[in-house]
Amino acid sequence: MELLEQNTAYVIVVKPVGMDSQSEVPAQLSRQLGGSFFPVHRLDRMVGGVMVYARTSACAAALSKCVREGTLVKEYQALVHGTPPESGDWEDLLWKDSAKNKVFVVKRMRKGVRPARLSFTRLTQGPESLVHIRLYTGRSHQIRVQFASRGFPLVGDHKYGARDKVTAPMLYACRLQFSWQGQTVVYSHLPPWGTAP
Repeated sequence: MELLEQNTAYVIVVKPVGMDSQSEVPAQLSRQLGGSFFPVHRLDRMVGGVMVYARTSACAAALSKCVREGTLVKEYQALVHGTPPESGDWEDLLWKDSAKNKVFVVKRMRKGVRPARLSFTRLTQGPESLVHIRLYTGRSHQIRVQFASRGFPLVGDHKYGARDKVTAPMLYACRLQFSWQGQTVVYSHLPPWGTAP
């Protein structure tokens, strides 16, 4: 597995598509580097990209605090069907049907409903458009649902309306930023189909 950074506190990895971020990636890191690795955020199995794993419980606690406070900044690139606006800042209420493992945009707050926010910039346009996305909340399937609900399903995302032959959602975690020991650190890695914003 490709490593972008490793030190005594954490590692930055490029998670491959098809690996479970909560169990398979830490197990692979243990085999590769030795020791224990603690997940502090997650990516869907079929989504690849940049992730941080803590090597100590103290680091895990510090990074989890960053996640809670919204100071662990996560950015993505996605290829979507259609041409979304040049930019946007979308807020929705999302409800997850756990039995179907599917998320829906709903109109009012009720039990199990959580607010979701993202902003984006369109990088290319056409029948398929490339967008660069910043997440402000980390809801299940959030990017996939928020784009699909507006008529722009991700290429390869058959769960949320894509009708193409691509086998996995074209979504990639391309940039991670957080504060560590008083410094802002940034790690980036673009997918083969992505482009610098």
